[in-house]
Amino acid sequence: MKTLKKYKLLLAILLLWFFGHIAYITFDGLAKNNKKADVAVILGNKVNKDGTLSKRLQKRLECGLNLYKNNQVKKIIVSGGLGKEGVYEGDKMKAFLLKNKVPDSLIIVDNFGDNTLKTVKNTLNLKDSLAFKSVIVVSQYFHLTRTKMLFKKQGFTNVSSASPNYFESRDFYSLFREFVAYYVG
Repeated sequence: MKTLKKYKLLLAILLLWFFGHIAYITFDGLAKNNKKADVAVILGNKVNKDGTLSKRLQKRLECGLNLYKNNQVKKIIVSGGLGKEGVYEGDKMKAFLLKNKVPDSLIIVDNFGDNTLKTVKNTLNLKDSLAFKSVIVVSQYFHLTRTKMLFKKQGFTNVSSASPNYFESRDFYSLFREFVAYYVG
């Protein structure tokens, strides 16, 4: 009987931890950002087989574009990898921004940001050449807490975030994945 009570208590603690963390990353990711930064870093996502942007990626780019138009950032780094569709996400992201009147000289492409940690490291490798001291990370709300934590683990603390107002049913899976990823890597 005592063993069953211990398991129930352990389960209750684990559930409280899980749901507390989910609540935290949700509120942190959805918090409105009125800060200014030297650069925005827009994290990549799927490009469709026909070369069009996934809705999720388009919304991230629109969010970053709004930061630029509102003079919250001076430059934009777009970071993504080579998707299974055979298209570099960064190139497609840049094309979207160019089409929306962001000058070419203000867009930096990282086509080797295959995952969040690579994007963080690649961005920080550009720090001296771009002379930036502050960053606003743009991604889905559930992704931002971990991304900011990765920047801080690399010694870069002047990082804030912004997310598009775009939600999908897959967000539930993504919240769970981000919970695990936050503690694993």
